[in-house]
Amino acid sequence: MRNAKIARKTKETDIRMELELDGNGSSNIDTGIGFFDHMLTAFARHGNFDLTIEATGDLIVDEHHLIEDTAIVLGQALSEALGDKNGIARFGDARIPMDEALADVVLDLGGRTYLVMNAQFESPRVGEMNTQLVRHFFESLTDNSKMNLHITVTGYNDHHKIEALFKAFAYALRRAVKIEGEGIKSTKGVL
Repeated sequence: MRNAKIARKTKETDIRMELELDGNGSSNIDTGIGFFDHMLTAFARHGNFDLTIEATGDLIVDEHHLIEDTAIVLGQALSEALGDKNGIARFGDARIPMDEALADVVLDLGGRTYLVMNAQFESPRVGEMNTQLVRHFFESLTDNSKMNLHITVTGYNDHHKIEALFKAFAYALRRAVKIEGEGIKSTKGVL
């Protein structure tokens, strides 16, 4: 079983998360930020990951700390669930449309952290979520999972663009974590 159970509590947030990489896409997510819950649910469903998140935080300030810390914990859970990464495909990519929006995601789980994100959002918010935090979510996630992630999204409806992005990320990650055999896909012999 490739899974992780992580709890992280700070003065700003309290997050409990369970991740199963070889799941069926079921989720139970409650962050108190409706649109963010919708995106994480889409991520779990389209990645076939089982994901449970119970998160509370200082939403009276704004949603920044809760989204950032959720990404940190998700990155840590992904890293823990992958273990030594023996046999994984390592690389994944996906191109997902949603109406006029088109998201391209390419990633490498080889242990080198880097984010390249080409995305412009027209609105300051979608629901209760600040669109600036989409990039920050993926920065925090890549840093804590040691992932190299390239994202491009186009379109004009921010809801569609962000949702296409989360779905493309899910499909790309699902491909990268797939077990393809034995060994580590690296000339160094480690990831």
